[in-house]
Amino acid sequence: MNDVEVGIFIAFSAGVFSFLSPCVLPLVPSYLTFVTGMSLEDLQEGVDRKTTFIHSLLFVIGFSSIFILLGASASFLGQFLRAYEIWIARIGGLIIILLGMHLAGVFRITPLLREKRMHLNDKPAGYLGTLGVGVAFGAGWTPCIGPALGAILTYGMTQDTMWAGVGLLSVYSLGLAIPFLLASLALDWFLQTFQKFRTWIPIVEKASGVLLIVLGVLLLTGQFTVLAAWLNRYTPTWILERI
Repeated sequence: MNDVEVGIFIAFSAGVFSFLSPCVLPLVPSYLTFVTGMSLEDLQEGVDRKTTFIHSLLFVIGFSSIFILLGASASFLGQFLRAYEIWIARIGGLIIILLGMHLAGVFRITPLLREKRMHLNDKPAGYLGTLGVGVAFGAGWTPCIGPALGAILTYGMTQDTMWAGVGLLSVYSLGLAIPFLLASLALDWFLQTFQKFRTWIPIVEKASGVLLIVLGVLLLTGQFTVLAAWLNRYTPTWILERI
C-alpha cells in the first residue's frame, strides 16, 4: 500500500465509523421513515423497495455533496498555503489527535457536544425534498460525525491537489452511504442486527478515536509512510498485484 491507498482506507473507515456512531446508527430508522414518508412497519415489510431505495439514494447524494464541497474547499485552501505544507501537516496532525482523543473519551470538547444538525419539522414533498434533507443533514455537525469528518477535512488540506481532497471526502461519504443504503433495503435485518450490536457502540466510538489518533501522530511526526509500509506487509500478494 502506498500513501494514497492508506489515505483511502482511513477515509472509508472513518465513514463507516461515522455510520456506527451513537448519533447516527440508532436514528437510521427515523431518517428512513422521514425521507420516505412510510411507516416503520411498511419499511420492515419491504413495501415499495424501489421508492425506498430512490429516496435513500437521494438522501445520500445530498449529504455527500456537502462533504465533497467541504473537501474541495479545504484542499483549495491548502494549495495557497503550500509553502507552509510541513507546518500544515504538523498542526493538522495535532488537531486530528485532539479530535481522536475526544472520540476515544480521553476528554470532551464542549462545542462538539452541542447538537448543530438542522431540524425540519415537515419534509418538502417529493424526491427533491429528500435531496434537500440530505443537504441539511450534511450541513450539520453532529457530535459524532464532526470529529471524524473534521479529521478527514484536515488531512485533505495536506494533499497535493484539490482533487485529492475531493477524492478523500468522496470515499468518506461512501463509507457512510453504503451501510445506510443497505439498511434501507433490509430494515428488518438491520433492526435485528442493531439490537445485538448496540452494546458495542461505545467501543466502536473509541476505536474510531484511536484510528484518528494514529493518523494524527503519523502526520505530526512526518512518518505517514511508516503506516503504508506496515500495512503493505500484511496485504496479500494477489491484492498487491492488482493495485
